[in-house]
Amino acid sequence: MTEQPLVIGRVGRPHGVRGEITIDVRTDDPDLRFAPGTEILTDPATAGPLTVDRARWHSGRLLVRFSGHDDRTAAEGLRGTWLVVGPDDVLVSDDPDDFHDQDLVGLSVVTVGGEDVGTVTDVLHLGQDVLVVGRPPAGDALIPFVAALVPSVDLDAGRLVVDPPPGLLDEQ
Repeated sequence: MTEQPLVIGRVGRPHGVRGEITIDVRTDDPDLRFAPGTEILTDPATAGPLTVDRARWHSGRLLVRFSGHDDRTAAEGLRGTWLVVGPDDVLVSDDPDDFHDQDLVGLSVVTVGGEDVGTVTDVLHLGQDVLVVGRPPAGDALIPFVAALVPSVDLDAGRLVVDPPPGLLDEQ
């Protein structure tokens, strides 16, 4: 289980004048995490906790209004705030190939041949999960997080194995 808070979303721009805000969803169960009455922790902590007053889907985007943030100005003040849940609220998956970003950040990365590549510094969600691997002094490498390129993740050993195609790890 993860010891750090888990990001479930990020507050985007206001929608309308009654305090609704777009949410960049980072959870696989947004209807549960953003159910009315749910209290959500924030990063920075000074912005919350926030209580969901109302949530609805509109044109494929989640719109949420938090209690006490009833107009566009109040909603704008939350823009950019990360929405998180504490370690005790992290749902544990039975799927051995299901990882939280926090599980992956900090893992050392090696090729299938044992060559050191670097360390996972971030996970981007760009329609496809992408690992950002820091490789000083060469800079960051972006590796799509798919089984064909990342055949092994060993959290206990703190290591992730990659099988990059030619050119993926070349210095730019």
